[in-house]
Amino acid sequence: MEENLDEKNPQEVVNECVEEQTQTVESEATQESTPEETTSDADNLALQEEKYAKLQDDYLRLRAEFDNFRKRTLKEKSELIKSAGESVLLNILPLVDDFERAQKALENVSDVESMKEGIDLIYEKFISFLAQNGVKAIETEGKDFDLDFHEAITTIPAPSEDLKGKVIDCTQKGYVMNDKVIRFAKVVVGQ
Repeated sequence: MEENLDEKNPQEVVNECVEEQTQTVESEATQESTPEETTSDADNLALQEEKYAKLQDDYLRLRAEFDNFRKRTLKEKSELIKSAGESVLLNILPLVDDFERAQKALENVSDVESMKEGIDLIYEKFISFLAQNGVKAIETEGKDFDLDFHEAITTIPAPSEDLKGKVIDCTQKGYVMNDKVIRFAKVVVGQ
């Protein structure tokens, strides 16, 4: 460096010395801060691992909670399905009682007309029960054949032109519950 001093002006020499001093100070600062940064990196890693462990725990708990919810709702649904028919059956029991009384009365019947009246009353009570539960009979006689409500068991020649494609006879009533067909009406269709 002394060889270059003669060739350089004093300002350049001062600048080079300042630059060397600055580099030395920065390298020493870097060496001193490296252990701190290493410690800081270790702290950050520990914090990240702690966050990960917490998130993993939260996820596992949430998943277990959802699984328990799913199992509970499936159990409740199956119990509801099992017990849903219970109320309907409880409401049918009085009708069964009426039929049993009618059977006993048939043994000692002397007035056939009163027996017919009793059976008609039981029938009306039963139809009323079905209506209360949203069940209605599908109308068939003289109606147009409709695949959504009717099941054709056979076709016969129509007695008149206006009966072609219409229901002529019903062999088994069909029923609708809350606008859903629960049993199709079995019908004979005119052709």
